[in-house]
Amino acid sequence: MRYLVTGGAGFIGSNTVDELVRRGHSVVVLDDLSAGKEENLADVRGKITFMKASITDLEAVRRAVHEADYVLHLAARTSVPRSVKDPLETNRVNIDGTLNVLVAARDAKVKRIVFAASSSAYGETPTLPKVETMQPAPISPYGVTKYVGELYAQVFGRCYGIENVCLRYFNVFGPRQDPSSPYSGVLSKFITCCLDDTQPTVFGDGEQSRDFTYVDNAVQANLLACEAPGVSGKVFNVGTGARYTLNQTLQLLGQIAGKPLDAKYDPPREGDIRDSQADITLGRKLLAYDPQVHFEEGLRRTFAWYRAAQPKPAEK
Repeated sequence: MRYLVTGGAGFIGSNTVDELVRRGHSVVVLDDLSAGKEENLADVRGKITFMKASITDLEAVRRAVHEADYVLHLAARTSVPRSVKDPLETNRVNIDGTLNVLVAARDAKVKRIVFAASSSAYGETPTLPKVETMQPAPISPYGVTKYVGELYAQVFGRCYGIENVCLRYFNVFGPRQDPSSPYSGVLSKFITCCLDDTQPTVFGDGEQSRDFTYVDNAVQANLLACEAPGVSGKVFNVGTGARYTLNQTLQLLGQIAGKPLDAKYDPPREGDIRDSQADITLGRKLLAYDPQVHFEEGLRRTFAWYRAAQPKPAEK
């Protein structure tokens, strides 16, 4: 099978590409490298087709999707704080870009498009865990763009018959998540601070909780969503069904590292939700999604990866 992975040089994208190549599939990666890195694809570079271009360029997307059976649409501006700071750019990439991908996929007659949606669509509703039947109520421009992407995918299914599945990721973490960006995931920042002996920053009191989802689980969901029968037009949560506070996370990380982490606490960030936890019943039932790596094991693996990736003293 031939897959197009938009954002395939990024964190989740490159891990997905690795697994597709391992399974023997033909893979095209479309990425403008604004967030992704070519080095993320180093292990498979000779086995894939790489196109450096943006999803905002419709003609480039058309070239990339040519002869594809499936599209995994992962390219996006992924940061909540960045979307609050610059909603126009987030809208341009996440909505206009997604529309380009859908139009190109429709015209190429792909079998199915899988869209990387987000748990941010749920917003600040107090009910836990989050179930797919809940009314979306995003509280950030990013959350809005991701929800609009779902609606567009489903409308393209109704209007043009293109099969579509939307996956609402819950706080994905793991190897290759870039800690250097001010908009990076909290775990990559915590781990980097731990390794550098610097003080991690927590926005809020640290009692906010997340369903941290190791990247291998998201990859599993991505590939299941491509081929599971009878699921077109549906939305699925991709999490673990558990949640941990940031304070608990710092404590666990301290145990893994063998030293306590003394965090600095700053005011909460605008657009951040308080608590998040996925109900994954629907994914288990219809996708056969079954997260294999739970939080503590994923944290150990991620810490080990960052430690191994650190520059050696002689290289500094």
